[in-house]
Amino acid sequence: MRDLKIPEQRHPEKAHRADNAQPKKPSWIRVRAPGGAGYADTHKIMREHGLVTVCEEAGCPNVGECWNQGHATMMIMGEVCTRACSFCNIATGKPPEDLDAFEPGRVADAVKKLGLRHVVITSVDRDDIEDGGAEHFAQTIRAIRHQSPETTIEILTPDFLKCDPSVLEVVVAAKPDVFNHNLETVPGLYPEVRAGARYFHSLRLLQRVKELDPAMFTKSGIMVGLGEDEMGVRQVMDDMRAADVDFLTIGQYLQPTPKHHAVARFVTPEEFKSYETAAYGKGFLMVSATPLTRSSYHAGDDFARLRAARMEKLAST
Repeated sequence: MRDLKIPEQRHPEKAHRADNAQPKKPSWIRVRAPGGAGYADTHKIMREHGLVTVCEEAGCPNVGECWNQGHATMMIMGEVCTRACSFCNIATGKPPEDLDAFEPGRVADAVKKLGLRHVVITSVDRDDIEDGGAEHFAQTIRAIRHQSPETTIEILTPDFLKCDPSVLEVVVAAKPDVFNHNLETVPGLYPEVRAGARYFHSLRLLQRVKELDPAMFTKSGIMVGLGEDEMGVRQVMDDMRAADVDFLTIGQYLQPTPKHHAVARFVTPEEFKSYETAAYGKGFLMVSATPLTRSSYHAGDDFARLRAARMEKLAST
């Protein structure tokens, strides 16, 4: 039985790699250690419902702030991913279990108990399942709608690369409020950062969501500090806008362990502001570009602004 707390068992495919130095973080991305009553309450609810969160599994730096507010991003379909991206801290390998048919209900119970106005649901990649978990996503969305009809739902999905294209229709038909799928980095870095994925497949997936439901908000994000250049980041922005993506997130890559992809550099807050300005200039309705930005960071507040931006745009046309 694997012990996912042991790095060599959590990431067996990375164990043979040479260590990459982990540079000292600059002052602008240091955060407080998690704690407080709100954090403890959220942790308790997650454990009572047997749920996994990407906040914990990916080592998100914002977990203390978000959990103190009762905001946790739930990760469905287990805690072992079939991909082995070099940047990611999620455990990798062959998932030891089938999908849990009762998980959608437990997620919905937790959402109701936390009183969430907006919830983000993500997952590991499950290339071992024929539909990649598309129906499981749909069931989770429906379960939340049943128990918390006023809660808005944001999903952060895998790329469904090895599935029939029709599985995307199953997820879109369940009507999440926001469909998010991250491109993660510039295309030239895919072989070393996201080797199991394909940049233009992910881009096409986002485009197809809009074709299936033009009213659905779409969202995508990238990390910087992996070795990309400014021109590459701006080209990704153009590619996303060509696919009609509404919401862009850009955050600093932070190296989880010495075995993971090295941090090439720490991007300054001024550079993030420049990216934000450029992205709004290219037509995104909503942009979050800061060192600590993550896909679900302040997602509820950002969704409210996203919806308001669309209303304002429609009113002006």
